[in-house]
Amino acid sequence: MTRAERRAWMTTPEIHFTKHIDNSRLVKVEDPRRKREMKQFVCALVVLFAVVMFYALQHFSAIQYGYKIEALRSQRDALTEQARQLRLEDAYLRNPERIVPVAQQLGLQTPQVGQVVRLDNTGTENGPVVAQMAAVTVVSSY
Repeated sequence: MTRAERRAWMTTPEIHFTKHIDNSRLVKVEDPRRKREMKQFVCALVVLFAVVMFYALQHFSAIQYGYKIEALRSQRDALTEQARQLRLEDAYLRNPERIVPVAQQLGLQTPQVGQVVRLDNTGTENGPVVAQMAAVTVVSSY
């Protein structure tokens, strides 16, 4: 006989008895105190959940607005830089030292007195008039 067989033979066998329990005649009595406690607990959980969700909503919307603000700032900076570049280009293109040699290469001459009429002088009494409307006279015949 091996050692394992001797050990199995020397121990007492385990015997299990099944007992059928009939609980069909039991009636569960509701405990009003326990029911009230459970309602209070559920209400407290609902309130806590609502507070946490409200806080999370506020927190995440603040983060989202932060990202939007940062994107708008970078867009503003890019537009400011673009406006600066355009002002520099405008100043370069309006520079008379650049315009005169280009005009001379094209065979243009400086304008004579009275040839240049500025259109932005509206509202001045003595300035040149670009267009003028004559008075209208209505004649009726009977």
